[in-house]
Amino acid sequence: MPVGLIALTLGSFGIGLTEFVIAGLLPQVSRSLAVSEAAAGWLISGYALSVAVGAIVVTAATSGMSRKSVLIGLVALFVVGNLLSAVAPSYPMMLFGRVVAALCHGSFFGIGSLVARRMVPAERASRAVAVMFAGLTLANVLGVPFGALVGERWGWRATFWAITAIGVIALIAIAALVPGWAGAVDRAHPSTASGLNGLRVQLRAFRSSQVWLTLAATALGYGGMFGAFSYIAYTFTQITGFSSTDVAWLLVVYGSGLVIGNVGGGRAADANRDRTLIVSLAGLAVTLTAFGLLAASPVASVVLVFLLGLFGFAGVPGMITRVTDYANGVPLAASANVSASNVGNALGAWLGGLAISAGLGYTAPLYVGAAIVLAGLAVMTITARRAPGQPSGGTNLGVGDPAESALS
Repeated sequence: MPVGLIALTLGSFGIGLTEFVIAGLLPQVSRSLAVSEAAAGWLISGYALSVAVGAIVVTAATSGMSRKSVLIGLVALFVVGNLLSAVAPSYPMMLFGRVVAALCHGSFFGIGSLVARRMVPAERASRAVAVMFAGLTLANVLGVPFGALVGERWGWRATFWAITAIGVIALIAIAALVPGWAGAVDRAHPSTASGLNGLRVQLRAFRSSQVWLTLAATALGYGGMFGAFSYIAYTFTQITGFSSTDVAWLLVVYGSGLVIGNVGGGRAADANRDRTLIVSLAGLAVTLTAFGLLAASPVASVVLVFLLGLFGFAGVPGMITRVTDYANGVPLAASANVSASNVGNALGAWLGGLAISAGLGYTAPLYVGAAIVLAGLAVMTITARRAPGQPSGGTNLGVGDPAESALS
């Protein structure tokens, strides 16, 4: 495995910690900064909205810069944001720190995925993306318990100091280990040109219906999973009968499914990408439906929450390589995929909440999630049938690659 890929994985781990760790710290932060739980909740939702916006804006603003330089700058922004959170004397400053940290999230995963896939042969592109995203999945498994442990022992600020330190290590690792050629700018091709011309070429890639349909499938797939997962603690405690203390280890089971699904999905996508995406969405829809029917069974719930993570993340590497292939490798498309997933997360959580508010019970988000995923499955099936390109991992897009030069 290229050492530069390990450096990117470390960066994704730190960014993932920032996203997930706050969930276990909200009560402490709320008391410390003297704000309501609802206000504290904006430290999560505000982060997600900033990710969705920042993924597009930051990537567009850095068009034409060396990808390695951009990655270093993004991790530096991540360090600053978490440092602001660690020292925040007030809630507005804490929220500002969260927003600053979130601005790097989408662009890091979008641009980083392009750099990661160029470090390996073309037939291993999706697996390279999966390795990078392994940091995010591990952060999901470890983030909440890590934050809770450090927060309980040394206070919530210590958690953000620890994440800041991880960010500094990742910054040094990326600067030292990611080769310059992995993300260099190719001035010969408009997609990497600077200024308005480069941005116009990147936007031109969005004329492809395959790009938009893949983004739609991403949003619906994520939305269905997250719509159910957002209320999974209520399902476990109110329907299955688990205690609130059991939720932590159940989330670890879910996170383990994410890790395995990410690795397996990346490998499968390199063999046949569109089939992997269709199977993962179909498996997710079946899992959510079965979960709704069997939520009262503790044994079934443990198995199904694992499968929820497995199928929910199995399509992630393939979705990213697919959208970037059909967008001719422009970074803006990779970042748009991250934005699409966050839009889907917000949509799924909102619809799941509406179902509960309508009195449909705590299994309702599971059925709502299944319906959303089925819509995503329909989109992906139509998309695959109309696709003019190859079903596998595609080309290894990078500087001077044929797909990128097609824009010129």
